[in-house]
Amino acid sequence: MILPELISPRSIAVVGASENASKPGGKVLRNLLAGGFTGTLYAVNPKAVQVPGTIHSPDISTLPPCDLGILSIPAKPCVEAIEALAERGTRAFIVFTAGFGEAGAE
Repeated sequence: MILPELISPRSIAVVGASENASKPGGKVLRNLLAGGFTGTLYAVNPKAVQVPGTIHSPDISTLPPCDLGILSIPAKPCVEAIEALAERGTRAFIVFTAGFGEAGAE
């Protein structure tokens, strides 16, 4: 079952957002804005992100509930970020990362 929060979110938190459109988190923001997303768009990054059409949040703990979380961060903190977003009411997630396919116990 595909959740409506994934298909038609009213609010999106981009974790790892960036002002730099050449970085994955910056590309996500730019694509959402260029694609006409009209909901609330949170740019989550400890560093200030000032992109018109977004609301900066320094970390997940400062966010209100969001429909969709898009993660553009390294693999290692992804599970913790998803858990934190889920605790705040986020029900759908998209993950853009690298590092889950390495060999080893972790």
